[in-house]
Amino acid sequence: MKVLGIETSCDETGVAVYDTDTGLRAHALYSQIALHAEYGGVVPELASRDHVRKLLPLIRQTLADAGLGIDELDGVAYTAGPGLVGALLVGAGVARAVAWALDLPAVAVHHMEGHLLAPLMEDDPLGRPEPPFVALLVSGGHTQLIHVEAIGRYRLLGETLDDAAGEAFDKTAKLMGLPYPGGPQLAALAEQGRPGAFKFARPMTDRPGLDFSFSGLKTQVLLAWQGSDQSDTTRADIARGFEDAVVDTLAIKCQRALDEAGCDTLVVAGGVGANRRLRAKLQDMAARRGGRVSFPRPAFCTDNGAMIAYAGALRLQAGQHVDESVRVTPRWDMATLEAV
Repeated sequence: MKVLGIETSCDETGVAVYDTDTGLRAHALYSQIALHAEYGGVVPELASRDHVRKLLPLIRQTLADAGLGIDELDGVAYTAGPGLVGALLVGAGVARAVAWALDLPAVAVHHMEGHLLAPLMEDDPLGRPEPPFVALLVSGGHTQLIHVEAIGRYRLLGETLDDAAGEAFDKTAKLMGLPYPGGPQLAALAEQGRPGAFKFARPMTDRPGLDFSFSGLKTQVLLAWQGSDQSDTTRADIARGFEDAVVDTLAIKCQRALDEAGCDTLVVAGGVGANRRLRAKLQDMAARRGGRVSFPRPAFCTDNGAMIAYAGALRLQAGQHVDESVRVTPRWDMATLEAV
């Protein structure tokens, strides 16, 4: 089954073709970073309009890269939520139009399920991780620990009570004067910082539970920055202290989640999953437990069409599809999904 995947939940237009027999055939991604940079954040209306401009050319490019004609597709998958309603409607409208014109089944994919399943696309020397496992979904909009009992059967173990980890990275970078998008720039700056020069709290690790909170950490960084000489060296040291605090917090909570779920397999997905120090920390933690941790390649940590094509292919193979109406769900609880 050859499935076209379309992702337009926020500020990246992603398209891919996944073949259930041969794997990922092709994928393409257009980022709107340059468009939104002058505003310091995503402008929803501009995002929607840019998806309109870019989506059809990306579909043509991806099909050409896959060596396929559009009439060789067997199904269409699209992100239906969570996300920006206008951006979601662009992808849903195009996906439903393609499916209707070609008389193909279409399936609405949960954006975070796409992230969760992205590591399962990768070639892993230990084999594809099989449920049950614990998933850490860590991005600009979400920080969640999920017990994956089966594909489509998800139990929330813990989540952030305020800022997501990626959002905290972006806001911390902004308060120290780094340009948009700040998170990746802060992580790069942290590579130059001295470990231990600034020591920040590991929030909510001194009490039981699996929830997160990063707003207080952000405030600690602000106070440290305002009370410093604000030199380039100090900026790098603070960035390192902040990154270490976030990474340690995520690792501590992941270990607790594995204990609670009674398993030793961790799957990590989302934009912050590309962070080099987080990957090293979690790999070390998994090795000490005698377990394993799986990540998607860095290109598939951020929003992309490949994860949507893959998640959609699993559901289409299971006989799941949607009717011909164009519907999106900007707020969508992953626990309400059907099992595959």
